[in-house]
Amino acid sequence: MARQLNMDTLRQNFWKEEYLREKMSRCEWHRKYSSMVKLKQKAKASARLPLKLPTLHPQAPLSPPPAPKAVPSRGPSPVVKAPIQAEMNPVLPATRALLYEGISHDFQGRYQYLNTRKLDLPEKRYVFPITTNFTYGWQLGPPVKQELVSCKMCRIESFFRKNGAFDFLDPRDLAL
Repeated sequence: MARQLNMDTLRQNFWKEEYLREKMSRCEWHRKYSSMVKLKQKAKASARLPLKLPTLHPQAPLSPPPAPKAVPSRGPSPVVKAPIQAEMNPVLPATRALLYEGISHDFQGRYQYLNTRKLDLPEKRYVFPITTNFTYGWQLGPPVKQELVSCKMCRIESFFRKNGAFDFLDPRDLAL
């Protein structure tokens, strides 16, 4: 803002009153609304704090109900255990033995184990696709080698213009 050179007493008093009026309006606003502002600030600060959940202590397992004694049992029935659901299939013993042969620094041990394990198809390593990325390559089978077509008219060398970047467009470069 440019400095005004024609400041007389009347203009000085005007600016003095404006400054005092603004100062009083700020003090009045602070007196009215400061308590609400502080409450909002406290609410925002408490929302940012991590939520602490109460700790749950393990409870004693409930005792199974007593079996009725009136029915005679035929014999000890084998207890059927639920199979442990694992994400990966078990590793072959020959592949697992690679872990214990040599060290990774000499391209043996863990290095050789991981390279051997990497060669297996995902369907052989995992029971089911774990992530969505697995679905792209799941059960595709071995890769099929495709032969290149020897026709030069069918093959596109690159996606750049054949006649330079700043030259007029060639009708063959346009996609219609």
